[in-house]
Amino acid sequence: MKTYTLKWGRHTLQLGRRTAVMGIINVTPDSFSDGGLYYNVDRAVAHGRQQAENGADIIDIGGESTRPFADSISIEEELQRVLPVIEKLAAQIEVPISIDTVKAEVARQALDAGASIINDISALKHDKNMADLAAHYGVPLILMHIQGTPRTMQVDPEYDNLIVEIKTFLEDAIRHAERKGVLRSNIIADPGIGFGKTAQHNYSIIRHLDQFDSLDVPILIGPSRKAFIRNTLKAAYGHEFTPDSTWVETGTQAAVSASVLKGAHIVRVHDVPNTRATLEIINALSNSTV
Repeated sequence: MKTYTLKWGRHTLQLGRRTAVMGIINVTPDSFSDGGLYYNVDRAVAHGRQQAENGADIIDIGGESTRPFADSISIEEELQRVLPVIEKLAAQIEVPISIDTVKAEVARQALDAGASIINDISALKHDKNMADLAAHYGVPLILMHIQGTPRTMQVDPEYDNLIVEIKTFLEDAIRHAERKGVLRSNIIADPGIGFGKTAQHNYSIIRHLDQFDSLDVPILIGPSRKAFIRNTLKAAYGHEFTPDSTWVETGTQAAVSASVLKGAHIVRVHDVPNTRATLEIINALSNSTV
């Protein structure tokens, strides 16, 4: 696996020899897995602090649901949700905080409040000012592949050549970011599990994840609790599984393991301690010299 070192501000992330864990905090009433659980500021801050204590390398905070068919919210509402959490949490932990948003103004105010990474699921397509903002602040920028928008992405997604099309999309996004002044050493790519993909698309992405090595940037993947895992279990056992069930978490850890063995540098998950335990074994296996 390729290794990378991201250094910015007071933070350093060594990626490759050890897989990094990004812990998810959705400050929303309607996210598919934990919607409503961390809508309260103090509860969200406590959860972020716990994630850091459990070994998260990044805490990813989002105020707008990106579940399939979700509607967008205003800049003002998104800011009201995320800023109090970021301000309080940044004062209590050393772990870098990522702001999960497609809006440059939300990202700007989040960075001023204590966040230090931008996670843009639109790969700069939603807001033309996002690349300039990332370049100005000199922070890592996560660029994710998505087909359509959260509202439309799961309406019969199709590809002629899945891996090639995703790679081309991400290559174009990386070039655009660099033209705007973002350092390549600050860019992370995410093939976008579940964002405009069928279950078979998602499995194919994981199976061929090593083909994204040619992007020459760290690869992030986020399979946690997603519908392709739940639907696979439903097909096998004949009934529905809730996103937070232990069965789905076990399926998530299987997807995490496969992704890391195929080259993922960062995994984005809801359950940090389970993932940290999984990665201790996978990393020991990958780094074995005997």
